[in-house]
Amino acid sequence: MKRTLHLAAAFALLLLSIMNTTAQPTAMLARQQALVTIAAYTATGNQARLHEALTQGLKAGMTVNEEKEVLVHLYAYCGFPRSLSGINTLMQLLEERKAQGIEDVMGKAASPITSTAPKYERGKQNLEKLTGKPEIGPKTGANAFSPESDVFLKEHLFADLFERDVLTFQERELATIAALVSLGSVEPMLQFHLGAGLHVGLTEAQLRQLIGLCEAAVSKQQVEAAHAVLTRVVAASAK
Repeated sequence: MKRTLHLAAAFALLLLSIMNTTAQPTAMLARQQALVTIAAYTATGNQARLHEALTQGLKAGMTVNEEKEVLVHLYAYCGFPRSLSGINTLMQLLEERKAQGIEDVMGKAASPITSTAPKYERGKQNLEKLTGKPEIGPKTGANAFSPESDVFLKEHLFADLFERDVLTFQERELATIAALVSLGSVEPMLQFHLGAGLHVGLTEAQLRQLIGLCEAAVSKQQVEAAHAVLTRVVAASAK
């Protein structure tokens, strides 16, 4: 009888392990990989490789509006010059494809924002959704030293941009993390967004793959530094 119970328990643990493995994706989809490379080459300003990445994104099922949204989103992380250069590259690519008789799918445009809540509060709520942690207590660090930066981040980045529904929070984190890895020397922000990426459903394996995809765009040292930051984030989340 005891042997039967032990076998049943072992079988249950094995089944649970299989279910957990199935529930946790270990690799990114082709469109997610394309999104990552689009973000990496936008951040580094490599227009020739960005042209290739945008082409692969369209082939992988990304719509024109989704690719455009990635480029718009990234201005908050790598500046308008990189973002606008990327948008110009996308426009050029679409003209080339149109001349070849290829009609790309425009896709869904951003829905109008109907909330009447103050933008600061909407941004704060979106930030809490990203991190899973309520923001309580007095401001600290850069937000305390430069409170206007906190306002701009909440009202514009996390309200105006993250609230747009063309991309999901997870897709925006893929783009953001890829850009930060590619920029380099922004470990505190990378650490924050890697944690947010885990919270919105990305796995450690997917984030390792994301960092690896960026290696073609940046130095090996930047990639190794990003892997080290992810190791610390995963260790902290396991406590």
